[in-house]
Amino acid sequence: MEHEFSTRVLIARLWRDYVRHYRVRIGLIVVATLVMSGTTALYPALIDWAFTMFAHKDPRILYQVPILVLCVTAVKGFSMYFQSVYTQDMVLLVIRRLQVGMFGHLSDAALARVEREAPATLAARFTTDATVIREAMTRAVNAVADVATVFGLVITMIVIDWKLSVIAAVLYPLAGIPVQKIGKRMRRASGGMQERMGEAAAMLNESFAQARTVRAYGLEAHERRRAERTFDALYQSLIRMVRVRARLDPMLEVLGGLAVAMVIGFEGWRNATGGGGVGSFMGFVSALLLASRPLRALGTMNSAVQEGLAGLARVFNVIDEPAAIADAPGAVALTHGPGEVVFRHVAFAYPDGRPGLRDLSFTAAPGRMLALVGTSGAGKSTALALIPRLYTPTGGEIRIDGVVVSGVTLASLRGAVAYVGQDALLFDDSIAANILLGRPEASEAEVLAAAQAAACGFAAQMPEGFNTRVGVNGQRLSGGQRQRVALARAILRDPRILLLDEATSALDTQSEAAVQAALTRLRQGRTTIVVAHRLSTVRDADLIVVMEDGCAVEAGTHAELMAAEGAFARLVRAQALG
Repeated sequence: MEHEFSTRVLIARLWRDYVRHYRVRIGLIVVATLVMSGTTALYPALIDWAFTMFAHKDPRILYQVPILVLCVTAVKGFSMYFQSVYTQDMVLLVIRRLQVGMFGHLSDAALARVEREAPATLAARFTTDATVIREAMTRAVNAVADVATVFGLVITMIVIDWKLSVIAAVLYPLAGIPVQKIGKRMRRASGGMQERMGEAAAMLNESFAQARTVRAYGLEAHERRRAERTFDALYQSLIRMVRVRARLDPMLEVLGGLAVAMVIGFEGWRNATGGGGVGSFMGFVSALLLASRPLRALGTMNSAVQEGLAGLARVFNVIDEPAAIADAPGAVALTHGPGEVVFRHVAFAYPDGRPGLRDLSFTAAPGRMLALVGTSGAGKSTALALIPRLYTPTGGEIRIDGVVVSGVTLASLRGAVAYVGQDALLFDDSIAANILLGRPEASEAEVLAAAQAAACGFAAQMPEGFNTRVGVNGQRLSGGQRQRVALARAILRDPRILLLDEATSALDTQSEAAVQAALTRLRQGRTTIVVAHRLSTVRDADLIVVMEDGCAVEAGTHAELMAAEGAFARLVRAQALG
């Protein structure tokens, strides 16, 4: 559930946890800002001085004023450069800190939490939300420069002509009320827009990932209609935000024009009655016109900041989510042992209420192979995922070597386990690098040995051998090749407990035979738990547990279960293997 954050809370937290770490950069930004604002405020004074010299035909105008203008311009230019660089540097560092914190939280979050949103929607937190936060922070820092510039110009205007200053001072503050109201609307509109952006990214990711299915089933028209609906919703969100934002500039432009018109009218009346002077009037109008840009920027800044605050609230909502799976207080490291796995009356229900397991009990003996079989939806993969605590049981307990897994540290628990899932997705790196993830400190010889044990001979036939990149999710390899690389990674890990979830389902007969022979050698001295739909892969299992509706209904060897003529025998006959 998302929390509502007030503006004060968001800004205070951003400063406390992220910005204040960069005090040196903040100091440099302040110095550069003051220099930049001070030099801007000097321009009207120089214009006033120049017109006074013109009026008195002072010869110094030929050299003093041009030199001073060049000096002031050069100082302002350098200060603008350093202020911009230091500001962007600090903002990008803050964004990086936010992104790292958010990614770290999601990396430690429960699997159910990560699976709750589409990957593209989660990615939008790191891209689109980060972009609006960066824009808001940059505008906020620049607003400090704008305030300093306006302050300096106001002082200059008062010095030049305080009466004209009163006219401008009456008008500009009137813009504050509508600017504040528009800013609140922008925050609401931005929240909806970012959600639509995430939905559009998720739709695109899903559609392109399913390109083969779309073409095979002739779904091109269906996907185009779905894309049109998604983009229409995004358009509606964007245009609402554009309409709200577009109200600011015209309003500020009219107020600025009104201020200039009133100043000109007043000065015209004063000159007609014999008061005022050209020099002071030109200097004042220059200051007023120079002030219009930062004043307009301050007016529009509020809408950008509100967009950024909306993005920041979404980021903090992710970071603040309690970790569903974490080390319990007083958790200890899992001690060395043979790898016995015991399920005692284990129950599990998914966060949305779907049942997963109910009263599941079995014992996987060390050095033995246990197979979980059953129809789809029986809970086999769920049971396997509970062992490394990818999920947390809602009832019962799981023990490894006599220790309840909820009482040991996640690092030590998962260090004792190797898991190969049925999807066998790989990272966009080389084949060798993907295998090395099993044990990063392994030698090249150990990597090659693991690859050989997993029948990865195909790698040697590729142009770059084991250095061949596998592509995003391993898409440059076939399904069987991906599974063999994933198996090699598990073999290299040399785990106490080996978990295989349909890990050989995409292998051809020859490769499966080679991998099964490797697994026979590998499971010596360690516990192997296999989930399989192809019952030919579990003939040699030391214990087969047959599952239905989340619980065990039969257990025994292949021969025992076939003789019992129960659920397992029916499954075997259904596959024409009995």
